[in-house]
Amino acid sequence: MINMTDTPTTQRLQLALNVTNLEDSIAFYTKLFGTEPARLRPGYANFAIANPPLKLVLFEGGQDGTINHLGVEVSTSEEVIAAEQRLIQAGLETTGIDDTVCCYAEKTETWLQGPDTIRWEFYVRTGDSEQMENEVISGDGLTMCCAPEASAAPEVPAAGATKSCC
Repeated sequence: MINMTDTPTTQRLQLALNVTNLEDSIAFYTKLFGTEPARLRPGYANFAIANPPLKLVLFEGGQDGTINHLGVEVSTSEEVIAAEQRLIQAGLETTGIDDTVCCYAEKTETWLQGPDTIRWEFYVRTGDSEQMENEVISGDGLTMCCAPEASAAPEVPAAGATKSCC
């Protein structure tokens, strides 16, 4: 498992939003946070904001003006594993840990759903990808997705079930 940075272990909140107009949203958030997007792809932009520590992800489409999902970006796969163990010990149901390609990144991730159907992910980006669609590389195949087509928040799949995405 790869650590994409040489910096000490850190975490930052991820806020993924569905937007009506990606170009207008990029212009607004660039001015708001004083930084350009770190990644731009068709229908997709993400900002790596230093202060406040935030990963802001914009998806064009979906239910516009809504939260797509929330997440915690960590520095290593070991931190994802530790978060997964902590969540399970706390009695929360997760999707399990998967290595995936999704949203133009290779990731190690686990997902869960809050009581009001807001989806959360703990993840580390392990590489770049040119693929938006979700693909499970290894793991149990129980995953959620952040693509805007999934406008209704899915339930966490039952053990043994598979979840298609995007």
